[in-house]
Amino acid sequence: MRGAAGLRRRWLYLMPVVFVTYSLAYLGRSNFGFGAAAGLAQSLHITESRVAFLSSAFFLGYFLFQVPAATYATRRSATRLVFFALIGWGIFSGLTGVIRQFWLLVVDRLLLGVAESLIFPSMLILLTNWFTRQERSRANAILILGNPVTVTWMAAVTGYLIQAAGWQMTFILEGIPSVLWAFVWALVAHDHPGQAHWLSADDSEQLTRALALEQTTLPQYKNLLATLRNPGVTLLCVQYFFWSLGVYGLVQWIPVMIGVGSARGIETVGLLSAAPFLLGVLLMLVVAYFSDRALNRKIFVWPFLMLSGVALFCSYAVAGENFWLAYVALIVAGGFMYAPYGPFFAIMPEMLPNAVAGEVMALVNTCGALGGFAGTWLVGALHALTGSSRAGYLSMALALTAAGAVTLCLRPQASKPASGREPLRA
Repeated sequence: MRGAAGLRRRWLYLMPVVFVTYSLAYLGRSNFGFGAAAGLAQSLHITESRVAFLSSAFFLGYFLFQVPAATYATRRSATRLVFFALIGWGIFSGLTGVIRQFWLLVVDRLLLGVAESLIFPSMLILLTNWFTRQERSRANAILILGNPVTVTWMAAVTGYLIQAAGWQMTFILEGIPSVLWAFVWALVAHDHPGQAHWLSADDSEQLTRALALEQTTLPQYKNLLATLRNPGVTLLCVQYFFWSLGVYGLVQWIPVMIGVGSARGIETVGLLSAAPFLLGVLLMLVVAYFSDRALNRKIFVWPFLMLSGVALFCSYAVAGENFWLAYVALIVAGGFMYAPYGPFFAIMPEMLPNAVAGEVMALVNTCGALGGFAGTWLVGALHALTGSSRAGYLSMALALTAAGAVTLCLRPQASKPASGREPLRA
C-alpha cells in the first residue's frame, strides 16, 4: 500500500495509542479534585489549605524534568521514555489512595508530577517525526484530546466509583491501567517512520523526505539558549503560564465548585462536571481542522481564550444568584479554553527546527506547569479563604483573558514553501 492510502495508516495505528496514552496520563492528575470533593481532607484530618497545597504539589514535580525529558526524547528515544513514565505514574497515582501521612503524600504527588513531566514533550516530539505541517494541528489535537476526553469520562465514572468503593480505592483502581498499557505502547509506537513494521518502505521514505524538506525552510539555532533571543519564545512561555492557570484551576476544582453551588451528590457532580470538557472535545477537532486548512495558527488561538475568559467572568458574576446560569457559562468557558490546543502546539515546530523545537515546547510546557501550580493553589486557597468559588472564577477569567492578549502580540510566522512540489497529505 503506497502513497496517501499507506500514509493514512499513521492515523489508524499510531494516533489511537498516542491518544490512549495521554488519556491515562491525564487521569492521574485530574482525579485528585474528586478525592478532594469526596472528603479527602476529613479522611486525612488536614485543612482545606493543605489539600490545595497537596493538589498543587503535582505541578512542582511536573515542572522539574520537562526540558531534560525533551532533550532525551530528541536525541535518544521518545517512546522508551514514555514506556517508563507510564509505569511510574500508574504506581504513584495508585499510591495516592494508599498513603495516609500528609508529607509522604506530598512526596508521592511530587513524584507523580515528575513521572508525568516526561510524557507531553516526548509525545509532541514524536508527532513532529510523523506528521507534516499540513497535518500537525490535527495530530496535536488528537493527542491533547486525551485531556478533555479523560476529564469527561473520568468525571462521569469517578463519582460512581467513589460512591461504590471510596476515594482511596478509586485512586488505586485508576492507576492500574497505566502500568498494563505501557506494554501495549512498547509494541505499537516507534520513534521514526522507518522503524514501523506497519508502514511500507516507500511510504516511510516519502514521509521522511517531506519532513526533512520542511526543516530546510526554518531558521537554525545552535541550542535552546539561542532560541531565547526569539521574542516569540518568551511570549509563548508567558501566554501558556496564564492559559494553564485558568485550565488547571478549572480541572482540579470544578467538582468542588459544582458541588458547593448545586448541593448535589458526588455522582451528579461528576456528570455535571463532564459537560464543559465534552464541548472542549468537539471544538478542538473543529478548530484543528480549519487551522490546518488555513495554515494559520494565531487566529485560531486568541479569540477562544478571550471568549473563555469572558464566559468565566459571566459565571463569576451570577454564581451566587443563579447556579444554572453560572453553570451554562462554565460549560462555554471550559469548551473555549480547550479549543485552541492543536493550533497552539503547531506554532513552535513551524518557527523552529526539530533540533530545538522539542526543547522549546518543553520550556513552554514548563511555564504551563508553573501556571498549573499557581492555578490549583490559588483557586483552592481562594475557595478555602472565602468559602465560595466566585473568587476562583474571577482569577481564572483574568488569566485566560491575559493569555489571549499575549497571543495577539505574536508575530505571524512566514510561510516559505520548501519546493514547488505538492505538500504531502494523507
